[in-house]
Amino acid sequence: MSVETSDAERAAVDELLGAPDSGWVGGDRSAADHHIARGGVRQAAGVRHLLLPALQAAQGAIGWVSPGALNYISERLSVPPAEAYAVATFYALLATEERPRRVAHVCEDVSCRTRGGRELFEELRERDDVVASPCLGQCDRSPAVLMQRAGEYDASLWYSTPESVVDVLEGAEPIDPNPGHFGIPQTEAGSDGLRLLHRVGAIDPYSLDDYRTAHGYAALSKALEMTPTELIEEVKRSGIKGRGGAAFPMGVKWEAVVAQGSDPVLVCNADEAEPGTFKDRGIMEGDPFSLVEAMTIAGYAIGAHRGYLYIRGEYPRAARHVASALEVARNAGLLGDDILQSGFGFDIEIRMGGGAYICGEETALFNSIEGFRGEPRQKPPYPAEAGLFGLPTAINNVETLINLPLIVLEGGEAYAARGTPESTGIKLFCLSGDVVNPGVYEVEFGATIRELIELAGGPLDDIAAVLLGGVSGSFVGTDQLDLPLTFEATREAGVALGTAVVMPFSSSTDFDDVTKRIAAFFRDESCGQCVPCRVGTVRQEEALYRLFDGPPTTTGEIGLLTEIDEAMKLGSICGLGHTAGSAIQSAIALGLIGADR
Repeated sequence: MSVETSDAERAAVDELLGAPDSGWVGGDRSAADHHIARGGVRQAAGVRHLLLPALQAAQGAIGWVSPGALNYISERLSVPPAEAYAVATFYALLATEERPRRVAHVCEDVSCRTRGGRELFEELRERDDVVASPCLGQCDRSPAVLMQRAGEYDASLWYSTPESVVDVLEGAEPIDPNPGHFGIPQTEAGSDGLRLLHRVGAIDPYSLDDYRTAHGYAALSKALEMTPTELIEEVKRSGIKGRGGAAFPMGVKWEAVVAQGSDPVLVCNADEAEPGTFKDRGIMEGDPFSLVEAMTIAGYAIGAHRGYLYIRGEYPRAARHVASALEVARNAGLLGDDILQSGFGFDIEIRMGGGAYICGEETALFNSIEGFRGEPRQKPPYPAEAGLFGLPTAINNVETLINLPLIVLEGGEAYAARGTPESTGIKLFCLSGDVVNPGVYEVEFGATIRELIELAGGPLDDIAAVLLGGVSGSFVGTDQLDLPLTFEATREAGVALGTAVVMPFSSSTDFDDVTKRIAAFFRDESCGQCVPCRVGTVRQEEALYRLFDGPPTTTGEIGLLTEIDEAMKLGSICGLGHTAGSAIQSAIALGLIGADR
C-alpha cells in the first residue's frame, strides 16, 4: 500500500495547520473561522490538540485517512505515527482503510430499529458503501442515515428509504424533507408558554436580527452589568443542576473552578451520543445563538476567555448552524476581545467528535480535544482542578447552559419557583419509539411519564414498557407511568432521569432483539481501557445470546448476567461500565426477557 500523500490530502491538512514553511501551526483566524472543525481560539502550548481536526480534514479530502496522510500529519504535529494511528482507529467515523467517497451510516439502534431501521439496513447491507451505525441522534426522524461525502459537507437523511439512500450514494444531493423541522413539535404546533424552545422553528437560525427581535442577547447585556460573583450567586439561587445525567449543581461547579485562581476554560459538551437522546441537537439546529450567548455568559461568570464546544460528529447540520452563529456573533462584537464594549474578551472554538459514545464522559472528551484517544481519566483530580489542558475547567452540556439567559433575565429565585425544591426549573425530554409525534418536549420538572407520552400524541399501541434515561437507564413498567420525572422521585423509584430519554415500546416489541442491541452497543462503545468493562460487556452479550438462542438454562444465564453487572459497576473506571447492564437487568426484573424459557 502506498504511503504517499495525495495533493488533496496535503492541501486539506495544510489549510488547517498552516503552510509547512510558515514556521508555526494554526493559520490565521480568518482562514480558520469558516471551517466547522475549528474556530478563533488556539491553545498556546503545543499543537497535538490539532490531531483529530487534521485527521478529519484528511478524510474530508478523499474519504478516508490514508497511510500517507497519517504520516504527513504525524510529521507536521510531531506525534509518533503509532500514536496517531491509535487515535485514528479509535473513532468510528474515521476510516483507515480505503473506501468509497460516499458512505452511508444506517442507524440500527433501539429507536430506529423498531421504526424501519433494521429493514433498511438489511436492504442495503450488501453494498460496500453502506455500514451499520449506532444511534445518530435523529430518533425523531427514523429511520435515519448519516451520509459522509468526501470533499463536501456531511449530511443527515431522514425518514430514509433504500431508494433515497442509493440516490445520494450515486451522486444526488440530499433532499431536506422539511427544512423547518428541528425536532420540536411543541413549537411547530404553536404551543404557548415555552421558555427554552420558544424560538426553535419560529426564527431563522442564521439570523442574528431574528434572534435579537426574540429577546436574544438581552441576558448577556444584563450579565455584563453584574459582577461575576453576583452572577454565580444568582445561578446558585436558581438551584439548577446539570441536565446531562449527573445532576451536579452548576453554581457549585463554577465556584470550584473560580476558587482555583488560575486561567480557567469553559467546555460545552454537545456529544450527546446516548441512544434516544437528541434534545441538544434540536437547540443547536434551531436556536444556535442561544448557545453562543449562554456560553459567553458562563465564560464571564468564571473568568474564562476561551471556550470549546465539542459537537458529536454525527451532527453536521447542527455544527454548520452553530459555526455560522459564531462567525456572525464575532463580526457583531458579541465574541472576541471586547464584547459589547465591556472590556471582557471571550471566544469559542468548535471541535467535532469522531463517533465515540465514550467521549460524552467529560474527561474522555478532554483527551479527545487534546489529541489523544478518548479514554476517561482517573479522578481525582476533578475537572474543576485540572481539566482540559490541565487547566481548571467548567464543563456543562447544551441544555444546562441554555437555561442561563432565562436565569439572568428573571432571577434565580423566580427560576427556582418552577419545578420542585430539589428539581428546579424547566426540563427537556426526548420522546421517541412508539409514540405518535416523536420530538423534544419542554415541561417543568414534575411532569409524569404518562403526561409526556400524551404530550407526544399518545402511544401508537398498547405500552409494554418505557425505556427511561436511554440505554444506560432502565425499563419501567406500566405501573410507573405516573412517576413524576424529578431527580428525587426517580431516585426513590430506583431509576434515573439520565439523559431525559422517554422511549415507549409497544406490546408487539421483540425485547430479545432490543436487549441484544443494547448489549452490542456497550460492547462496541467500551473504550477498552479497564478490564471489567472491556471483558464484561462482551460476556454480557454472549450470555444474552445463550439465553435467547441456546438450550433452556435461564437460571444460570440470568445469574451470570447479574454477576457481570455487579462486577462492571464495582470495577469500571467510568459511567459506561457502571450502567452497561442497567437496562438489561431492569428488563429481566420486569419479565420482558428471561421468563418461561
